[in-house]
Amino acid sequence: MENSVTFQDLNISQEMLRAIEDMGFEEPTPIQIRTIPVILEGRDVTGQAQTGTGKTAAFGVPAIEQVDADSRDTQVLVLSPTRELAIQTAEEFARLAKYRKGILILPIYGGQPIERQFKGLERGAQIVVGTPGRVIDHLDRGTLTLEKVRIVVLDEADQMLDMGFREDIEKILAETPDDRQTVLFSATLPKPILEISRKFQKDPEFISVTRREVTVPQIEQLYLEVRSRDKLEILSRLLDMYDPELTLVFSNTKKGVDDLTAHLQARGYFAEGLHGDMKQSLRDRVMAKFRAGSIDVLVATDVAARGIDVEDVDLVINYDVPQDIEYYIHRIGRTARAGRTGRAITFVGPKEYFKLRTIQNYTRIKIARIPLPTPGDVEESRTRKLIDRVQHIINEGNLDRYVNLVERIIAEDYTSLEVAAALLKLELSGSTDKSLTQSQEVRLAPGQALLKIPVGREDQIRPKDIVGALAGETGIPGSAIGAINIYETYSTVDVPSELAEQVVEGMKGKSIARIRLSRPIEIVGRSDDQ
Repeated sequence: MENSVTFQDLNISQEMLRAIEDMGFEEPTPIQIRTIPVILEGRDVTGQAQTGTGKTAAFGVPAIEQVDADSRDTQVLVLSPTRELAIQTAEEFARLAKYRKGILILPIYGGQPIERQFKGLERGAQIVVGTPGRVIDHLDRGTLTLEKVRIVVLDEADQMLDMGFREDIEKILAETPDDRQTVLFSATLPKPILEISRKFQKDPEFISVTRREVTVPQIEQLYLEVRSRDKLEILSRLLDMYDPELTLVFSNTKKGVDDLTAHLQARGYFAEGLHGDMKQSLRDRVMAKFRAGSIDVLVATDVAARGIDVEDVDLVINYDVPQDIEYYIHRIGRTARAGRTGRAITFVGPKEYFKLRTIQNYTRIKIARIPLPTPGDVEESRTRKLIDRVQHIINEGNLDRYVNLVERIIAEDYTSLEVAAALLKLELSGSTDKSLTQSQEVRLAPGQALLKIPVGREDQIRPKDIVGALAGETGIPGSAIGAINIYETYSTVDVPSELAEQVVEGMKGKSIARIRLSRPIEIVGRSDDQ
């Protein structure tokens, strides 16, 4: 990685830098570093790069920078092999052009009503992203003219040739001015691609980002399909189910790190964030806490994670599919250090399967799909771990004292199976219930109130569920929530006395961990009432 180069070093406009900042990217990828300046100079480029290396922005940034927003003529034409890629490219162009007023981007492809495209072309679009067949269709109808095109981009050129589009591509290029700039990107450079380059490009700069050898045999690589709105809940279940000592969670953006860290903290996890906007002294403190194990979940961006060298990371979770394929290798390599095995899980959204396929082709490793974990899976995992612990203790021996205790209980006319089951229930459920007595209320700190919540262990409620619900539904800060005790049928929580009524009102009719409260929360004591 060419680590020292920033987007500011690439001589792009402030509007573009703002858009990139909004997208959350911390630094350019290698293909962007090498390509953007060359295209901005007006030179033709032949780039060899895989999908997932950041190549869309590599040609999108300089193309948008050269558009004249005062003219509605089509000035940039991007040819894509498939409708899916055309849509994705147009969407990324729109994000990059966010602060360039007056720039219109139009995707044109088969399968969409052509009348809608007629209206878009009639209105005028400076940037057209289309599949070869549909572009030819509009050229034949006279609804698209390429006389003022300044830049033509052939994206995934080898795939377009494999699909039989060579004749269409040559026909389209013949409709563009001779002095246009031609940019060609291809994962491979077979002879037909080089022939296109020789015929339609002028002294192109050849730029290659080649595949590195990848060796990750010790890492179990998995993925699951999860929608954005469900990511936090699924992440929580994975953390509870696997119960790792140290976990690294990767987000693509700085804002994503901040938001996810806050949500995890509100749910009771010992989590901290790490990204490039943090001062070095703070980053050092966070890393020291992670190495020492005083935090067990570190949420980080790719750039911030470069300095992480911790041998005991059990689990890496790609909360976002990485923007650059090589980042995937860097991420999962943070586990399985020092000869240990490790596990890496990637969250894949419905529109991200093409990224997953590219990663699998790149790593040449099958990434197995796993089902979304359920609350029952979490409980089964806890039970299985308890059984393992029990078996380990039995094998260790030295149980004479405890055997005597069991014999005393059996003497009261209970079977050994009943005794074992009761002890296991105690262990799985936590401490035994206590009555909500005056003595509990007396222990409240000054200015605190004690609330009784009508959900408990029988509902499989955890402290993090209560913190998350109270903070999320009532607006009180998670840091204001004090001691939480969970009993069989109810729970108690300490909150500042002045916020007690706000919590009671805010939680009426609400749910905790998807369990609707059957009764209102009660204020059962205040320290200032004593």
